[in-house]
Amino acid sequence: MTSDPFPAPPAELFAPTEPLARDAPALVARPQIDPTKLDPEAVRVISRLRQRGYQAYLVGGCVRDLLLGRTPKDFDLATSAHPAQVKATFNNCRLIGRRFRLAHVYFKGGKVLEVATFRANPTEVEELSSPEESAEVQSSEPEDLLITQDNVFGTAEQDARRRDFTINGLFYDVAAGKVLDYVNGIKDLEARQIRTIGDPEIRMREDPVRILRAVRFACKLDLDIESRTYAAMEGAVEDLPRCAPPRLLEETFRLLRAGVAAPSLKLLNALDALKFLLPPIYEYIRSRGPEQEETLLSFARALDRRVEQEGPLEDAILLAALLLPISKSAPEAQGEEEVRPRIAQAVEDLLSQMTQGARLPRRIAQRCRMILLAQSTLSGERRRRRSLASCSRSPSRRPASTRTSSRPGKREIPRRFRRRRRPPQGPGGGEGAARESPDIHRPAALHRPNPKYPARRSSSFPGPKLGCRAATLLSGGAS
Repeated sequence: MTSDPFPAPPAELFAPTEPLARDAPALVARPQIDPTKLDPEAVRVISRLRQRGYQAYLVGGCVRDLLLGRTPKDFDLATSAHPAQVKATFNNCRLIGRRFRLAHVYFKGGKVLEVATFRANPTEVEELSSPEESAEVQSSEPEDLLITQDNVFGTAEQDARRRDFTINGLFYDVAAGKVLDYVNGIKDLEARQIRTIGDPEIRMREDPVRILRAVRFACKLDLDIESRTYAAMEGAVEDLPRCAPPRLLEETFRLLRAGVAAPSLKLLNALDALKFLLPPIYEYIRSRGPEQEETLLSFARALDRRVEQEGPLEDAILLAALLLPISKSAPEAQGEEEVRPRIAQAVEDLLSQMTQGARLPRRIAQRCRMILLAQSTLSGERRRRRSLASCSRSPSRRPASTRTSSRPGKREIPRRFRRRRRPPQGPGGGEGAARESPDIHRPAALHRPNPKYPARRSSSFPGPKLGCRAATLLSGGAS
């Protein structure tokens, strides 16, 4: 009786590990990953680096997802080669980043593989290099653990120990077919819990953005947060404003794109992190009570269902879906029909603050504002004179002019937005009639000259000579 070389049950996949040695990783015997599940381009990059004499492994989330039986979103690589050496190894490579120097290897179809060099924790390196100086600094000034530079190169073990959580500190050796576990990540995966590597208080103070990452992993992978780690997250929430606003904004959008907006908002509210990330939502929940909180969560659940069915949506739609309950709670303006609709002042302040401080692109803020403004009109709650006509004149409001018909899956354009053709005015119709009608829409491709075949001119028609079908289009179907 032959057994499957890659058993599916997780209980058989995870084997107990030996006690960890300081200088040697724990080589787990059974968790070999099916080679067909590995990315072929990633395997080629690893093989090339190993041929040049460098160490190279699959790291992070891809190893975690494969061990959990999930399909990785992307494959990240770590190597002992420095960024300049990686660039010299691959012609299709480009270096990016200032704080965290990375190498991107490009392939056909827009595919990009991220290759990082083994790094060490800067605080640990400083302590080992000058323990006396660090002791003097600690005695004279309060300790500040926030990491501002992260380009200290190290070994594979140092790279694993500097990572945030044990489930993300797993390396996979493709050549040996073994998982390298320096941080007991296999044990935490088997227990389905999230635990920081090292002291939770120090790791959360080093980078408070790890709070949002822990929330995303817990909600997306359905994992529990270890008690000491959760307590450290509660203590480090006050340090969130010290992080770069673009990083906070990106991590917040990652929660929404992952389809876990509802559980993430609930967990962030329990941690009191919403007041730093989305202040209007925090004030809305605190002032309106549990009933309005459930209303907000119902909108978030609807957003999660939409993301699960159709994939990630635009950031403007994600943000507008969360701000819609707050916008609907704004007081209605009393007056004539000419009074323009408005959104809640708290939402307007948030969009302005995110545009200026968090570097939210203005196009996203503008589209979010227009989506919220158009809700009352498109839903039929408010009827305003020339409100739909303004949508056709404004490019930013044009998407709101498309309405959904009663039959699902079919869309139609309102009649007032359809282009109307004037009847032929010429004596015989044909091309002469098309020239006399100034409002006839001509395809832009007909006006674009071809440098390879110069257009022939004629005395009767000033533009390029057209075929029969193109002439029929311009003449409105006249023969």
